Amino acid sequence: MRSNNVQRFRESLMMSKAELARKAGLSTLTIDRVEAGRPCRLDTKRKILLALGLRVLDKDQVFAAGVSEPHVEPPTAERGDLSS
Repeated sequence: MRSNNVQRFRESLMMSKAELARKAGLSTLTIDRVEAGRPCRLDTKRKILLALGLRVLDKDQVFAAGVSEPHVEPPTAERGDLSS
């Protein structure tokens, strides 16, 4: 049920799970869970991206592997969502 590319990026850098966990300031269990496609907090994603030497802007390359996150339309005046 992999829904991200964390493992692929990590392995392309020849980095172990333990090394990624250490660089990201996370536990190896957290890395296991993320690589298995389990949900995680945005801060965890940010730490992983930076530990992989990527920018936060690269998040879609790592965390959107064929799985789209729910899209929520922003409030608009046309739909009457904004209160004046």
